[in-house]
Formats: sequence, structure tokens, C-alpha cells
Amino acid sequence: MKFCSNCGANVQLRIPDGDNLPRYICDNCSIIHYQNPKIVTGCIPEWKNKILLCKRAIEPKYGLWTLPAGFMENNETTSEAALRETQEEANANVEILGPYALFSLPYISQVYLIFRARMLNGQFEPGIESLEVALYKEEEIPWKELAFPVIEETLRRYFKDKHQGIFGMHVGDIPV
Repeated sequence: MKFCSNCGANVQLRIPDGDNLPRYICDNCSIIHYQNPKIVTGCIPEWKNKILLCKRAIEPKYGLWTLPAGFMENNETTSEAALRETQEEANANVEILGPYALFSLPYISQVYLIFRARMLNGQFEPGIESLEVALYKEEEIPWKELAFPVIEETLRRYFKDKHQGIFGMHVGDIPV
């Protein structure tokens, strides 16, 4: 960061009084610019023993598969963001069943919150950020073509829970 988003003056990286981490501070208006992790939220859409996946039409990981998920917007709840992302990426309507996985990705300053969800009907089609969308049984999942390690970890835990008949809340870290 070079310039203040408040007044446009130069910023300097230094530790503000009463803090313990370096922050960008404006030389002119003294505003402190905090940079915090981004929240990514999405869901595992279920329909008749299958999971809905989206093939990415955008970078990063263009052409690889993922769950419908994306960055949370201001003024929305985590579940609203998951519903919106599912609609945007797969044109699918879902009902949130509950939170399923919370993973920290400190190497890219992101936190993923993934919900279990039930599709309200079997209708879906690619949204603007998806090349294609498809329903997959566990044995059909394109494991080697998944876009992100956090999605693979979420799906592996999901199918393990499904076999055991109990869905818990999973919390963890995804290393580099």
C-alpha cells in the first residue's frame, strides 16, 4: 500500500501506538489502515446423493472444479453469502442445513466457512464464473482436478461423515 484510501496522501508502515503489529498509517490524516483476512463462504449442495461442483471460468485455477463459494460482501451474513455464491456460480437454489467446515488459510490470509446445503430442485446451470456445473457421486468426484486444497479437505471429510451417518462441524488449518 502506498497511498491513503481516505485522503490520497502517502502511507508508512509502522507500529501504531498501543498496537504490536506494523500497519499502514497515513502521513496526512493519521488514519490506520488495517488489513485483515478475507472470509470465503460457500456450500456443499446436495441432491439425491450427489454433490454439485462448478468448473471455474475465472482465475485463479481456471478450468478446475470447486464447490460454489466466494468472498463475502459487506452487509451480508455468512449464510446469505453462501446462498448468493451458489446462485451466481451454479444458478442453483439451496437451503442451508448448517455450518460444516471452518478452515484458516493463513498463507493467503483467508478463512473459509462452508455450509451443508440441500438443493431445492435439481435445476442448475453455469453462472458467469463457471464453465460448467455438474452433480457428482463420491466415486465420480474429479479429485485430481479440484481447484483448491481446502475444497479437497472439505469433501474428504464430508464423504467420511456421510459414511458414518453423522455430520459434525470441522475446524482446522490448511497449510501452504
